[in-house]
Amino acid sequence: MTTFRSGCPITSSLDIVGDKWTLVILRSMAMGATSFAELIALPEKIATNILASRLGRMEETGLIVCDQAGQGRRRGVYRLTRKGADLLPVVQALARWGETHLPDRWTVPEKFRDMTSEQLIG
Repeated sequence: MTTFRSGCPITSSLDIVGDKWTLVILRSMAMGATSFAELIALPEKIATNILASRLGRMEETGLIVCDQAGQGRRRGVYRLTRKGADLLPVVQALARWGETHLPDRWTVPEKFRDMTSEQLIG
């Protein structure tokens, strides 16, 4: 269960998504990653225990759901909920900011740039 530091909507939102990995996982799921194996293979090199923890917390806070396919959480199929998909514009804005202000970063894929929240939960 998430503990909120204050009643401020910005602070409370950061209490849910402000860690090092949640928005990276959301980005990757928006781009099509649906399994633990796909998420662990990200170029950012998230540790397996951290990924498992973040996925559990994201499920607990209603950002994603896991449809179990086989035994164990690592074999499940993850998908964004409406609540998770509604963060897409936030992640896209961070990507645009990074492209503009951080030299020598990857180019944001056009598919991601043009994506809408509706496409993610369609």
